[in-house]
Amino acid sequence: MTALVRFLFLCGALAAALFARAGERGHFTIGHGGHELPVWHYRPDALGADAPVLFVIHGVGRNAEDYLNDWIALADAKKFLLVVPEFTKKEFPGEEAFNSGNLFDATGKPLPRDAWSFSMIEPAFDAVRAKLGSTRADYFLYGHSAGAQFVQRFLYFVPDARVSRAVAANAGWYMLPELDRAFPYGVKGTPVDAVALRRAFAFPFDVLLGDADTDAKHPALRHSPEADAQGLCRFARGQYFFHHAKAAAAALGAPFQWMLSVVPNVAHNNKGMAPYAARLLFPH
Repeated sequence: MTALVRFLFLCGALAAALFARAGERGHFTIGHGGHELPVWHYRPDALGADAPVLFVIHGVGRNAEDYLNDWIALADAKKFLLVVPEFTKKEFPGEEAFNSGNLFDATGKPLPRDAWSFSMIEPAFDAVRAKLGSTRADYFLYGHSAGAQFVQRFLYFVPDARVSRAVAANAGWYMLPELDRAFPYGVKGTPVDAVALRRAFAFPFDVLLGDADTDAKHPALRHSPEADAQGLCRFARGQYFFHHAKAAAAALGAPFQWMLSVVPNVAHNNKGMAPYAARLLFPH
């Protein structure tokens, strides 16, 4: 064997070895409630069928593949199946349709539950089990920015979801768990009742805040009298939300299992928040 042939052989063997160690990524699309939802996924190499499943909810940029890329190294390290649904602007235009749930049409008429953006996650999990061979009966949930708003509200509106634990990082503003405060800053006028709130308060949920996420002039930050009453930046609003939720749970006499965690020196950045979220979700 000549030196050149031997060199090419070794290069090919090395490439094959690297490919064998690489994880598997891809995407599929599901249909539900009149909507189509692309679902991106990544499976670390040699991951078992019973490995944990994490759903990651993107922000207002609807950049699901970027979120997938941000979490791949963490999926390899923590050994979980990574799933990132993509709520496209075509299917869910505007924040009312995406992170506020798509509860009402343009005239204010309530939409069927199947049409809610919140109602896409459970069918997506069923598809993950069917298409990717997962045997898990539960999943974990994380969202950043607008995705954090989605996750925070999901707990109210899908109380029977098969979620084991959820993390909401750096939400821009919050739907408070208050029955006498009108939607979208509270849940008055929605199907959420005291029973749903009690279940939400008892759920393992982490409010995760970057202590440098303090830009009150961030271009994607909502400013309205109701939003500004929660604070002028995301860091302040997250603390306001947590303490008001704790008070609301006490008023209902409900157990309160939520936690507030602060990430040092991180601003409005999903990639910076993700490692801390992974530690909360997968501490071992």
